[in-house]
Amino acid sequence: MATAPLTTRPTPERIFNTLNAFQSTAALKTGFELDLFSAIAEGANQSDTLAKRVGASERGVRILADYLAIQGFLTKEGDRYSLAPETAGFLDRRSPAFMGSVIGFLASERHKQSFERLTDAVRAGGSVMPEADNTKPQNEMWVAFAKSMAPLTGPSAMFMAEVAGMQEQKPCKVLDVAASHGMFGITFARQNPKAQVVALDWPAVLEVTKENARAAGVEDRLRLLPGSVFEADLGTDYDVVLLTNILHHFDKPTCEKLLRRIHAALKPGGRAITLEFVPNEDRITPPTAAGFSLIMLTGTAVGDAYTLSEYDAMFKNAGFSNSTLHQLPAGPQQVVVSEKP
Repeated sequence: MATAPLTTRPTPERIFNTLNAFQSTAALKTGFELDLFSAIAEGANQSDTLAKRVGASERGVRILADYLAIQGFLTKEGDRYSLAPETAGFLDRRSPAFMGSVIGFLASERHKQSFERLTDAVRAGGSVMPEADNTKPQNEMWVAFAKSMAPLTGPSAMFMAEVAGMQEQKPCKVLDVAASHGMFGITFARQNPKAQVVALDWPAVLEVTKENARAAGVEDRLRLLPGSVFEADLGTDYDVVLLTNILHHFDKPTCEKLLRRIHAALKPGGRAITLEFVPNEDRITPPTAAGFSLIMLTGTAVGDAYTLSEYDAMFKNAGFSNSTLHQLPAGPQQVVVSEKP
């Protein structure tokens, strides 16, 4: 007798896991705060020795470490834990790519509060948080961003420097808009000893930029320009303008207003190099780039994650020629290169 084919029945598991997804954030943050990952990397890889090392209860450490293994941040063989490759690369303090500082910003109370009001943001069509207007200085938030997020920039900054031809070491004038920690412009200066960089941001944020430039040994080739990109005298004859994670804060008319100022600051043949989360035209792929729109809904008044066609149109309306898209070799973001005729 033939048997009926098995059918996949819907289950509530995805709903259950999504409603509990905040637990993953809390577990990863706790692992970092206890320095659990560095302790495992240094040999404290069983729950009893690990608990002693991090100063916590064995039961608590066992349950936390098991949960982190379930989530893929750790592996477990018998009663011994090891770091997953990305955990070893980015959350072990001994790693040159250590990026633990980003947890303080990405898992901040501000982000939690903005998403707690997501229903209000959906109804309003934008953030209902008081600090949602990113045309005005928000010193506490943006200084915290500058101090926390620099470790994420390494691969993208190097890729952008390569796209811009910094390896040719020709004289080059660079404007780094919304410079923040300054690591994009600093990377350009380190890759090209003939590059002169102007870093634009709010005055309090530029103090972080200056510290990082001094540590990188390029302070003499980096000039600070305090103020707003919409109001400051940007200067002219730039070969390259860096627009890193700024356009997503604004609506299209505001982006075009900014881009017209950038166009005027560039020399003919100069290029605007934009780092952004750029979703495909379907706006649901790739997942991280497409999902960034929701962050902009809760965190800005009118911002969004724009597609390449939308960026191309905005840049053309501001006087640029065609824009080309470049995928980062490692990371969820994309680079858009737009040339001034």
